[in-house]
Amino acid sequence: MRRLVVFNQVTLDGYIADMHGDMSWAHKDDAEWTAFAAENASGGGVLLLGRITYELMASYWPTPAARANAPAVAEGMNRMQKGVFSRTLDKASWQNTTLVKGDIVAAVRRMKNEPGPGMAILGSGSIVSQLTQARLIDEYQIVVNPIVLGKGKTMFDGIKDKLALRLTKTRAFGNGNVVLWYEPKV
Repeated sequence: MRRLVVFNQVTLDGYIADMHGDMSWAHKDDAEWTAFAAENASGGGVLLLGRITYELMASYWPTPAARANAPAVAEGMNRMQKGVFSRTLDKASWQNTTLVKGDIVAAVRRMKNEPGPGMAILGSGSIVSQLTQARLIDEYQIVVNPIVLGKGKTMFDGIKDKLALRLTKTRAFGNGNVVLWYEPKV
């Protein structure tokens, strides 16, 4: 069975974006962090994205600016297979992207049972909350950023049932970011 991982950056007060969807606070030009991000992006697999995250990423990663600012990350992001979940998009034009319509939970359950590489969700809070509620996520990689917004959007909005997690690994970076790896307790 394919594994499904969430990789999201959050503020110290638990938000993945501010009230307007801005995530610019999550981007740090730091050699250690950039190397870590490039390593993650080159790992292969399939990215699963919601429409908003897809549109943000598709408007940046294929550009000359992305290739100049973070060439290894841009190469990995553009090369990876991507699935975008949307009820409103008519097409997905970013390289190696498939548009997925319909029931997200059923589609991901089917994808997990197919052969192939692991899958990762970036951003896409509404998808994270739906798949968390359905208990389809195998691991949460949460990057805590040393910033407080006071208000914003969480990736767990709408969760009805508690989900106990077990910490499996941590890594602190010189820029203040701390990555926490969690798996659901069984």
